[in-house]
Amino acid sequence: MLKFFANFGVGLTTLNVAVAAEKPNILWLTSEDHGPEMGCYGDANARTPNVDALAAKGMLFTRVWSTAPVCAPARTAIISGLYPSSSGGLHMRSMVALPAELKLYPQFLREAGYYCVNNSKEDYNVRKPAGLWDSSSGNAHWRNRTAGQPFFAIFNSTKSHESQIRTRPHQPIANPAKMRVPAYHPNTPEVRQDWAQYYDKVSEADADAGRRLQELEDAGLAADTIVFYYGDHGSGMPRSKRWPSDSGLSVPLVVYFPEKWKHLAPKEYQAGSKSDRLVSFVDLAPTLLSIVDIRPPEWMQGHAFAGPHQTEPPVFLFGERGRMDERMDLVRSVTDGRYVYLRNFFPHVSQAQRVAYQFETPTTRVWRELFDQGKTTEAQSIFWRVPKAPEELYDLQTDPDEVRNLANSPPHSAILEKLRAAQRDHLFKIRDVGVLPEGELHSRSQGSTPYELARDEAKYPLKRIVATAELASNLQPDALPELRKLLTDPDSAVRYWAALGFLMRGQSAAQQNEDTMRAALKDASPYVRIVAAEALGLHGQERDRASALTVLRELAPPEKNGVFVSMSALAAIEALGEKAASLHEFIRGLNPNGPSPDARFDSYVPRLIQNIAPPDAAPARKAKGKAAKQSPQTP
Repeated sequence: MLKFFANFGVGLTTLNVAVAAEKPNILWLTSEDHGPEMGCYGDANARTPNVDALAAKGMLFTRVWSTAPVCAPARTAIISGLYPSSSGGLHMRSMVALPAELKLYPQFLREAGYYCVNNSKEDYNVRKPAGLWDSSSGNAHWRNRTAGQPFFAIFNSTKSHESQIRTRPHQPIANPAKMRVPAYHPNTPEVRQDWAQYYDKVSEADADAGRRLQELEDAGLAADTIVFYYGDHGSGMPRSKRWPSDSGLSVPLVVYFPEKWKHLAPKEYQAGSKSDRLVSFVDLAPTLLSIVDIRPPEWMQGHAFAGPHQTEPPVFLFGERGRMDERMDLVRSVTDGRYVYLRNFFPHVSQAQRVAYQFETPTTRVWRELFDQGKTTEAQSIFWRVPKAPEELYDLQTDPDEVRNLANSPPHSAILEKLRAAQRDHLFKIRDVGVLPEGELHSRSQGSTPYELARDEAKYPLKRIVATAELASNLQPDALPELRKLLTDPDSAVRYWAALGFLMRGQSAAQQNEDTMRAALKDASPYVRIVAAEALGLHGQERDRASALTVLRELAPPEKNGVFVSMSALAAIEALGEKAASLHEFIRGLNPNGPSPDARFDSYVPRLIQNIAPPDAAPARKAKGKAAKQSPQTP
């Protein structure tokens, strides 16, 4: 009997390969942290001969958005065919489970007989099943497949990654003097050098693509292989990477269908042509399935743009930003191809929250120094300013750098309302679970998944939560009476957003509603208590500040409260600055380890502790205290 099943398994594998033998090979060439700064997209500074040649015999798409302006959620959208805000995999380097019936695209391809390899980065925010890839490593290659077996292969180049822009020393090939500095960046030598180095690194990524294309030619497989080339989000320069406007989401996408497989190409496909079809990263999985003649499942949220199951194009593209490393934010964006709309649900934090990794880039540091000195233009100051505008609207035709906000422009009110409605409808359609505090995303979905939670109205009253989030973040003062009522809502996420509404409105709102905030300090939800503590810590009377600090001290230890509550409390303590100085020694001594759903979260609490109370500051602070005792005149 065992021999029978063993032979049956071998036979089934052979059958799958035989069935798949008449299917195309598919090669995806990807590169990190670069937008459409390529010769085939008309950029005169670019030196990208290999992708340019691919575009000359294939087709490029002019309006393509990643779903997120950073790698992990972007890859999560690609592998799943779901928006990360719908699956729960939006926050940077997070980890969630998907329902078992929601297969990732390599599972579909392997079942269809494909040999699937990934070389080599995965970095998904959703758990992958065992055996997702035939091979996933720096040695993975289509050459290792069974003879005659069709392959799907990804080769990812890291040459253009953000980290490579600032690697010094670097001998520039691109001329810094010829760089176009966008209006939001200061025009300084450091910025020009970073941009020049970025172009050099994009050239290196192009060379990697060229080597992979040459491998196909040398193996005699070019005529049998469909090729895609794309970047994973916008450039690694600040105000591109991590920010969900066009500068952070716009990417190149070039496709090539050899003559043998042109019947599978997009309907508008012609050699050397361009397509204005709107394309999103959630479209890649259904397109891939369509190419191999698998009808994309209904739960996939994208639109196939090639193969027998291709659909009409979407009317809008959508972007999203959640937590970036240890910095929490919530932004949703949408474009119709010309106008870009952003909805800032956290207007009380700047676009440029201090993510340590971003500050390693010289451009970021010099830009911040000039802003602090009052030497930046209006366009250059938006990145740092608090509060952000709750809504932003930009016309890419007249303002490609997105620095003139038209949200309050009467002539643009119709387009504002159209995109605002599209963003809201999309949020409800995909059941955006990102409007929950991150810890509640996990606690509410215990025994299930965030995706399933989001579709259970009893556990997740989405419309009520979103309505409160919109009311809280619109910054209108007349919303306070309604926000007070919402602080008694039975749902903790509604109360969380209501509390945020008071914090967002600053000193006058907090001081005029001290009784409300005092009551919120005793809320059953730790996230509500933390927001109330931050509001009273910043703006309350001395006795209220003391109560607020007591709450934050209680909730900060991760071993007692878990990683998510600890992160929220530590972020509030950091926001209080010197007003929370009495807690700094306590924070420095915290054990940074605590209950967490995955090791991917483990670096964030230590970073926050380091930000609040760096170890090297302790001796200096003690020495300063000793000197003060010895000299009464020391300030």
